[in-house]
Amino acid sequence: MEIIMTEMLWAVVLLVVGFVLLIKGADFFVEGSSSVAKMLKVPSIIIGLTIVAMGTSLPECAVSITASVTNNNALAVSNAIGSNIFNLMVVCGFCALFNPLYVEKSTLKKEFPFSVVCAVLLLVCGYLGMQLGRADGIILLIVFGAFLVWMVRSALKARAAAGDDEYEVLPVWKCIVFIVGGIVAIKFGGDFVVNGASTVATKLGLSQNLIGLTIVACGTSLPELVTSVVAARKNELDMALGNVIGSNIFNILFVLGIAATISPITFIMENVIDIVILVVMSVLVWAFAWTKKKLDRFEGIVMLALYAVYLVYICMR
Repeated sequence: MEIIMTEMLWAVVLLVVGFVLLIKGADFFVEGSSSVAKMLKVPSIIIGLTIVAMGTSLPECAVSITASVTNNNALAVSNAIGSNIFNLMVVCGFCALFNPLYVEKSTLKKEFPFSVVCAVLLLVCGYLGMQLGRADGIILLIVFGAFLVWMVRSALKARAAAGDDEYEVLPVWKCIVFIVGGIVAIKFGGDFVVNGASTVATKLGLSQNLIGLTIVACGTSLPELVTSVVAARKNELDMALGNVIGSNIFNILFVLGIAATISPITFIMENVIDIVILVVMSVLVWAFAWTKKKLDRFEGIVMLALYAVYLVYICMR
């Protein structure tokens, strides 16, 4: 019994240290990358949809890829799906409590529906054969490449009209230190979180799917939550929503694409149900945003309440 308690305590310590490394690593990476982007005169809105979104999604990327390499595939897919649901319902819902999240027409017509299409694509790939194979992973990565090309073209079009962005420019040497240091912290943080979460799940008799959808998903989504809440409080509302949409696209296309390419991910029916829930919630939030061109406080409360119901459901099933 004492040995089990010691192992549990060590696993929890690993989990906490891993989350700290993931969050701080993502923070350093975003700051360094954003400064480089400003030096290259990339518009801030594009930074929000790409660099910031991808940077805050690096914890999910680290965890899912590490889980795939170590054959903890249930953790890989549940982490990505759980993070997307958390981003959509909790991050957006929480931000809407501070300020109404006004949504640009272009976002409603392009990026938002594209994120829904990505979720449907994942559902189709996963449901056919009940696994995400290497071919599916390659398809997701190809679509991600097309998304990046789209973003680059948007950046080139918007470049002339772009104003000054809000990111502080760091010295080149500090940018390099932040980017490299951030990547190293994220790598080891991902290892610690996967090892700690797997141990906790085993000792408590919980499934890796449940741990991935709750503790790991919420923990790796903290960078998105912090980034978007800060953006909302500073009235940088496009950045708040753009960060969430970009992160959700990145999680499905790149994170799961890489993970499946490394090691095919077997799906269970619970995974399919969770993806269906993600699609339904995505369409619901899209509808909320479309009707008023914004997400207000009432809708934020509804979104948080729905996430609470979802948590109860996955804990009881």
